[in-house]
Amino acid sequence: MRKIKNATMEIDKSDQVNLADTLQPVAIVQELDRYIVGQKDAKKMVAIALRNRWRRQHVPEEIRDEIAPKNIIMIGPTGVGKTEIARRLAKLAQAPFIKVEASKYTEVGYVGRDVESIIRDIVEIAVKMVREEEEEKLLPKAEELTEERLLDLLLPIKKKPLNNKPPQETEQKTLEVVEDTKSTREKFRVMLREGKFDNRYVEMDIQYMPMPVIEVFSGMGSDEMEFNLREMLETIMPKKTKKKKIKVFEAREIIMQQELEKLVDMDKVVRTAIKRVEESGIVFIDEIDKIASKESGYGPDVSREGVQRDLLPLVEGTTVMTKYGMVRTDHMLFIAAGAFHVSKPSDLIPELQGRFPIRVELEPLTKDDFVRILTEPDNALTKQYIEMMKTENVELVYTKEAIEKIAEIASISNERLENIGARRLHTVMERLLEDISFDASKYRGSKVIIDEKYVEEKLNPILKNEDLSKYIL
Repeated sequence: MRKIKNATMEIDKSDQVNLADTLQPVAIVQELDRYIVGQKDAKKMVAIALRNRWRRQHVPEEIRDEIAPKNIIMIGPTGVGKTEIARRLAKLAQAPFIKVEASKYTEVGYVGRDVESIIRDIVEIAVKMVREEEEEKLLPKAEELTEERLLDLLLPIKKKPLNNKPPQETEQKTLEVVEDTKSTREKFRVMLREGKFDNRYVEMDIQYMPMPVIEVFSGMGSDEMEFNLREMLETIMPKKTKKKKIKVFEAREIIMQQELEKLVDMDKVVRTAIKRVEESGIVFIDEIDKIASKESGYGPDVSREGVQRDLLPLVEGTTVMTKYGMVRTDHMLFIAAGAFHVSKPSDLIPELQGRFPIRVELEPLTKDDFVRILTEPDNALTKQYIEMMKTENVELVYTKEAIEKIAEIASISNERLENIGARRLHTVMERLLEDISFDASKYRGSKVIIDEKYVEEKLNPILKNEDLSKYIL
């Protein structure tokens, strides 16, 4: 049977509903601690920001619109958890979330994406999220309807030609045929549920639309123009059908989609999605330091300042036109982040600075942090590799000393080379276990112990050759 992907599947469902209802800051921080090590100040700030959104929903209506979200700027090097904090926060709140890089946008009048496309994209995400939720609720009904249609295809009702028999005899014969058909249908139903018909072929009408090749020559938002043009053609051009023989398990997927499309009320989905974006949407703007610059009257600095000025109305609160209708950004939460190695937050235009009243600095990760990252979170890298090796019937075991050595090497690599934070662990772990991953079949059915000696053998030679480590670690 078709499974609907849950938009928040990484958090336990019972915990998620409970936290989504209460959203106490302490509970939010505890949930973030399951996946992110350290950064207490940042977790505390985002937890308060999320709780304030809940509080706003429960104040008197006359003051509700006056309460603006307290947007946040996170300052810290790459790989310390800025993006992960924002992403986990959105999942916890069941809120539409989008991550964008400020450096990918250009001011109006230049070739590239305009900042309003951020809102159009997050609305698309919200519509998809709400639709999946509705589909999950309607899945049992859709499965029933799908089963009936499959039985119709497997056991079509054959119309018999009229004969000259007396009416009473004909009626009796018809009743017998109906009863026989019902009995056969129930037998087929059982066999269908057991999967005995999965590879049988059935003939059904498949809808398709011949789409012409579309080329758009435009400087601004050409990707959106092409998408809208395709949508317009879909509504104008009639869909065609053709008969095709396919296997039952393939027909099930097609029919299930058709039934869900009929059952889902898209008008309701769009209304709910827009409301969710306006009330709880979270926009994470990464690399905001890349558009911060000192005052200059020429060169790229002018364009960077232009992007800031285009972002300002979104953050202040404006109305953006999307294909689903008008969307207000007044109460959306904006979280900006940047390393600010070259520039500093004060290099942003004053108006934009004022719209990010909360600033929090994230600390660089130490060796002890790396040890915790490798062992404590639910999604720790060591646990991931253990589970992956289990699929090959290989038991992977790390000693405490090995974990500490891996953390030490990752920390040294960050000091000698570019500091990429926790992302260094991905590189180190992949290098450490590449031979075991490659020759997993040789270790099948055995226990492989990763100790300090093994780590040193694999990684120390690379660290000694600094020129080589630049390319490998």
